[in-house]
Amino acid sequence: MTALPGSAGEGKSLDQSRPHSARVWDYWLGGKSHYQVDREVGDQMEQLVPDAAEAARADRGFLVRAVRHLTADAGIRQFLDLGAGLPTSRNTHEVAQHQAPDSRVVYVDNDPLVLRYAEALLTSGPRGVTEYVDADVRDVETILERARNTLDFSSPVAVMMLGIVQFIVDDGQAREVVGRFVDELPAGSHLALAHPVKGVSAEVDAALRLWNAEGADPQTLRTPDEVAGYFDGLEILEPGVVPCAAWRPDDADLGGDRTVAPWRICAVGRKP
Repeated sequence: MTALPGSAGEGKSLDQSRPHSARVWDYWLGGKSHYQVDREVGDQMEQLVPDAAEAARADRGFLVRAVRHLTADAGIRQFLDLGAGLPTSRNTHEVAQHQAPDSRVVYVDNDPLVLRYAEALLTSGPRGVTEYVDADVRDVETILERARNTLDFSSPVAVMMLGIVQFIVDDGQAREVVGRFVDELPAGSHLALAHPVKGVSAEVDAALRLWNAEGADPQTLRTPDEVAGYFDGLEILEPGVVPCAAWRPDDADLGGDRTVAPWRICAVGRKP
């Protein structure tokens, strides 16, 4: 499988020899955009961490509930979704535009398979806008420059960083990248972030070692305090920094089991 001619992913090769995080995530979420190598490593990681697939669903449930709050309660109409991953059910623009049809969403990723499916599936409703930026999350200036073609940074924007910061393995660089995006936001903007943590489960630590030995995109775990540090200067919304399944849970949503995957935490912060 290669990028569609003339698509945003043209010129990038799809490496089917090594597992990729977006494709393993898609496998755990019940999607179809993955290869045998992704299934094999996904199954190995589930043997080490039995709730790995449940954690993926809990992360998606957090996204759904956070976007619903941001649109319905906080009045946000603009979203910058960094590390969008492969399109699956209840993507950011679908949730936002269900609540507010005029919502504008910019997705960012740099995986060629994500690019291919995004063009076909991440399509906006008639009153809103959905765009896609092909860039690495570390390339903040490029992302902001291209996002400004769609988003108005003089009005509140929600930055979504679910499952992306752990791929910036250098701690200082990770703090810098998150901080640079937050610095560009006006008052009333929000940051939603999810990150796996260390010190909770030896099995998760072992799964990380497996991934970094086999996967195409190395990642790291951080402490809960380090994750909370990304929200310095922001007003963290209730219930604070908690497991994804425990952020304002609704049993009718994906990830409704509020006890699953305590090693994957999240929060939403508001810029005063």
